[in-house]
Amino acid sequence: MSNENELNPNNIGKKLFSGADYYKFYLDEKKLNRDLEQELAFHRVELEKFKGEAVKAYMLSKVRRQDSVMMSAQAQKILEDMQAINRDLRQKVVELDKAKKNLREAYKGTINRLVVASEYKDNETGNHILRIANYSVFIAKLYGFTQDKLEQIELAAPMHDVGKIGIKDCIMLKNGKLTEFEFNEMKRHTTIGADILKNPDTPVLESAQLIALCHHEKWNGRGYPNGISGTDIPIEARIVAICDTFDALTSWRPYKEPYPIEVSCGIIKKGRGEDFDPDLVDLFLANIDGFVAIKNKVDEDAADEAAIKANFKWSERDMVEQML
Repeated sequence: MSNENELNPNNIGKKLFSGADYYKFYLDEKKLNRDLEQELAFHRVELEKFKGEAVKAYMLSKVRRQDSVMMSAQAQKILEDMQAINRDLRQKVVELDKAKKNLREAYKGTINRLVVASEYKDNETGNHILRIANYSVFIAKLYGFTQDKLEQIELAAPMHDVGKIGIKDCIMLKNGKLTEFEFNEMKRHTTIGADILKNPDTPVLESAQLIALCHHEKWNGRGYPNGISGTDIPIEARIVAICDTFDALTSWRPYKEPYPIEVSCGIIKKGRGEDFDPDLVDLFLANIDGFVAIKNKVDEDAADEAAIKANFKWSERDMVEQML
């Protein structure tokens, strides 16, 4: 398989990194995250210190203004000091915002490196990351997530398949139905991903680990790896399960061409209360236009829907599932 990748014209001039290389990138980015968090904590302390000084200065000026004649010079000095403090506060706020932005960008960098490592052979990796992130935020917002939770799932959702870095190429790139052995091997990407993301030290990575482990669990308890069901499945994983299914159905894969939106929605509707959270399926179907708009925005060169319908045929894998 590696020789075929090297001879592939698309790989000419492209440096192929090992999973270990990308995991090292992940650890380097994680260290950068910790450094930025320490800088952010320092600025928070400084901000609180300046707030306290401002309050003291204000209270002092309020008392001193009672005798404006005798204390006019000192009041003027206090006013000048307060103005200086306010300038410092505004600067600290700017620095805090910059540190927070740097921290967020560092998270994104870590995530992108990790996801690209796990799906390096997929030419659509970049668009896949964007679609899954945007789909997940869209339905999570409809579900009622807070802003903090929306930011977490935006960063965590693209890491759902990071465990595929541990699955053999011959299984990942097979264009036909998987054997029972191959399918069991493929299922291991959930536990591999959870292991890669173990001991999370931030809410984003904690969410990412839950999603990686549980996004193939089913509402009826017949999923994997642990066979949990219903609301025992973390809500983030339930959301990503629908988004990932929709993306897989409507996108090119080694074993299939894109399916029409109508067919894809029918498959998800069929899984309501079986594969997927019924409330989330209802939200998805009621707001399908929003999902299509996201897809069209990300996939600027996507095939026309009419052409997809005209050329539609079931893949060997999905044909078997539809007959069950």
